[in-house]
Amino acid sequence: MEKLMKPAEYAKELGISRQAVYAKIKRGILTAKNVDGKLYIVVDKEAVPPKVSSSEDLKKPVPAKSAAPDTENLQDYKSLLEAKDETIAVLKDTVKDLKESNKQISTTLRGEVDLLKEAFHEMRTLYMHQLEHIEKDDAIDIGTEHEESVTEEAWISLKKFFKQLNITKKKQQEKMMKVLKKAYKKGDSRLAKEEGKIKLNPSADYRDLLK
Repeated sequence: MEKLMKPAEYAKELGISRQAVYAKIKRGILTAKNVDGKLYIVVDKEAVPPKVSSSEDLKKPVPAKSAAPDTENLQDYKSLLEAKDETIAVLKDTVKDLKESNKQISTTLRGEVDLLKEAFHEMRTLYMHQLEHIEKDDAIDIGTEHEESVTEEAWISLKKFFKQLNITKKKQQEKMMKVLKKAYKKGDSRLAKEEGKIKLNPSADYRDLLK
């Protein structure tokens, strides 16, 4: 015949802890049912150990019952510890992987920066060479233009020559033109002819012809 007992009563009857009773229920060793929201142990009346009633039995020393260790909780603790150790190991591996990844990223970035520096240096060197070449070309052009202007200004026309000497009268100019043409024909280096016109060296002295 079935009998319903509270877990605390059953534990006291058997001399074990309530945790041990709940562990037995969880493992299926004990049968339990819920009645009006309360948990009861289903036991057979015959299976319940009889209570001590005789005086002789009362005189007999009853050995102290030690509470059985809660093996279920110990296993739970061990499982938690193992899970904790496993989590710590996973976290350590993750941190190690992150460090390796950061190291690789830093190395890659450093290489890219070095490449950019080299490219910038090459571009700057090329630009400086081109700039120097342009400056040299400009200097040559300026020098050529200057030489040409000097060459052009090295000989002056008769009109400018008369103006410098303040020879304004037409007769004087005609007389002077004859003298200069005669000197040119004789090979006077102070005189030259360009496009059929007499040119004079402005830095030369013509006092001997002006007498």
